[in-house]
Amino acid sequence: MTASAHDTAHAAIETIRARVFAFPKRHFLSAGDLNAPQAADLLDLADAFVALNRQTSKTLDILKGRTLMNLFFENSTRTQSSFELAGKRLGADVVNMNPKTSSVAKGETLIDTAVTLNAMRPDLLVVRHASSGAASLLSQKVSGHVVNAGDGQHEHPTQALLDALSIRRAFGRVSGLTVAICGDVLHSRVARSNVALLHTLGASVRLVGPPTLMPAQAERWGVAVHHDIKAGLAGADVVMMLRLQLERMQGAFVPSTREYFRFYGLDREKLSRAAPGAKVMHPGPMNRGVEIDSDVADDPAISLIQDQVEMGVAARMAVLTSLAARIEEAGR
Repeated sequence: MTASAHDTAHAAIETIRARVFAFPKRHFLSAGDLNAPQAADLLDLADAFVALNRQTSKTLDILKGRTLMNLFFENSTRTQSSFELAGKRLGADVVNMNPKTSSVAKGETLIDTAVTLNAMRPDLLVVRHASSGAASLLSQKVSGHVVNAGDGQHEHPTQALLDALSIRRAFGRVSGLTVAICGDVLHSRVARSNVALLHTLGASVRLVGPPTLMPAQAERWGVAVHHDIKAGLAGADVVMMLRLQLERMQGAFVPSTREYFRFYGLDREKLSRAAPGAKVMHPGPMNRGVEIDSDVADDPAISLIQDQVEMGVAARMAVLTSLAARIEEAGR
């Protein structure tokens, strides 16, 4: 490492240490766990980790001696990998549990699993589960700190955090922006967490999608609801497309993926209704030609999709660091 690179890395580390704060709650289960100042502080910390992650040397000892356990009952290469990478860069002992090959596959209940895991004394437990409320239930049965990595159709708070980080880095702010969240809102935990966090940070949020894919109580979320995508995108600063979650659908929610793209898939023509300089996002994985046209998704001038992947590691490093600071504070 050159002297200049060493100085840059050292500056990033000092910035991180100056921004560390104890997480406000014992667990991170919902985007609603954060108020506006806390969310801003967490984004500031994540921003410092972005700078560190772009250096040759990316490792710290913040979680040295701590055990991070990833418990993913649903497949998620992107989220699990980013939590694993985040934990390792922070110096934690990282264990990936695969319920499909564990006692869970033999009929063990979630509570049984919690009791077993608790005996192993993990400090941090990252959980993804197909059932809404699973992370909350697990948090009541373990002594470690639980991070919700997605529970059913309920929430995915770290995704909302990384999305907010991408938006803030692109625009310099979140407050005052208009964000249109489009597509399969009904089955989306990403949408629910983003609505909560974006509102907390002062953004205006719209939900756009067909009536069959819109929650019945969506208006109660404090958002504008549009079933016409061109009207929904008019003047929007950020267009966040959602994956069409066919695996969660039982019945005919859309006539066909081809028809869905015609009316709700994002292409240049529909995007032209958004504000000048609008940015495009997608939590992934994308169904190209269904939710979004490749020409839009791959355009670096407008797409934040690859940026979201990078921000995922930094945002999760910030969450784990803040929870570790809470552990340290409680131990004093």
